[in-house]
Amino acid sequence: MQRAFRLLEAVSVHENGAPAKQLARETGLPLATTYHLLRTLVTDGYVRKLPDGCFVLGDKVKSLHTAGRAQAVLNRVRPTLAGLRDELSTAAYLTFYEDGEIRVAEIVDGPRAPRVDLWVGFADAGHATALGKSVLRELDEEARRDYLSRHGLAALTPRTVTSVPELLRRLDSSPMAPAVTDLEEYALGTVCVAVPVYCGDMIGALGVSLPVGRHAQLREVGARLLPIASRVTRGLSLTI
Repeated sequence: MQRAFRLLEAVSVHENGAPAKQLARETGLPLATTYHLLRTLVTDGYVRKLPDGCFVLGDKVKSLHTAGRAQAVLNRVRPTLAGLRDELSTAAYLTFYEDGEIRVAEIVDGPRAPRVDLWVGFADAGHATALGKSVLRELDEEARRDYLSRHGLAALTPRTVTSVPELLRRLDSSPMAPAVTDLEEYALGTVCVAVPVYCGDMIGALGVSLPVGRHAQLREVGARLLPIASRVTRGLSLTI
């Protein structure tokens, strides 16, 4: 493993690629070992072999870098999410709209603040969750209709809105705007409220889930979320 890392470090120095013999000299590895490791790294996607026989870093290394950067960004806002959980005794959720889909980036829960049972993935429940509806509300009309054209409005509970015109009407006339709610539309016994956040140009949502018995607190909780969402947006927007 250590030798493979040394080899990857040597490859990374050469933006236009380097042949195996040069990489062997730079790492101090036997040429046969270098060829063997390079073949393995190419197969696994960490290194790519060019037509001229030189080697450069592969897409898998680039994706690891991107994933690492995303985790570093999330690390900056996790304490804020944990503080929200502890203050309101609710699970806190962070979602983003990436590549045309609504994806959960982080959930911070605990024994006294359990998360809602994610029995249907958020990617297929944007119409029924406060987090998804918050994202949809912030999208421009073209992006919103594109999303809805690719996702059916499944009836997840008897309260789920399954009509596109009715959903759009509710998004545009939310009484708690910019906060939006889910009133047992995703899961019976659970209500949620969410507000928009941004990571650069990427739209997201910050939300919490509550047992239906705390329904009367939704407006108060939504108001509390707004300044926290601003803090999260500032944290997400800092450059690394």
